[in-house]
Amino acid sequence: MKTYIVLLKGINVGGHKKVPMAELRELLTKSGFKNVQTYIQSGNVILQSSEKDIRKIEEIIKNAILNYFGFEVSVLVITKPNLQRIFDDFPFSEEKKKASYFMMLHHAPSEALVKVASEKVYEDEEYIILNDCIYYFCAKGYGQAKFNVNFFERNLKTFATSRNYNTMVKLLSLSSEYSI
Repeated sequence: MKTYIVLLKGINVGGHKKVPMAELRELLTKSGFKNVQTYIQSGNVILQSSEKDIRKIEEIIKNAILNYFGFEVSVLVITKPNLQRIFDDFPFSEEKKKASYFMMLHHAPSEALVKVASEKVYEDEEYIILNDCIYYFCAKGYGQAKFNVNFFERNLKTFATSRNYNTMVKLLSLSSEYSI
């Protein structure tokens, strides 16, 4: 069994795409996953599977949610070592790290797309696109930011889902409780 972190995009936000965590845990368990654990209501799941193909796991989860809840959800599955790499590769200061967001990309965009997306700047907002993550810091806070995930998705031609520092730390901690 291998441990995976599953990030669901856009559930339980503003009353849309409601997914109760108890039902999600039960659904994923019935779908063949083991030791399913959720963290807060925003679509963070730790689970184990004997399946090695991450894309196959994403499809199983996506289809299970569609069939059970009746709507599509973007699903990103990542291993603990990859999540740790994303966390450790943070390019700004430690002080900024604790106030930043990690926009994880479904796949790494081409250099040409990164170059085009990186041309847009706003005052008091910093970001660096490295491989499969956008490291994003906004001095005024995420709620006041001019950039959003949709801008990056549109320009990088992949979907992204964002997590803050505290959630990243918790996901790394929870996934460490499992043998990898």
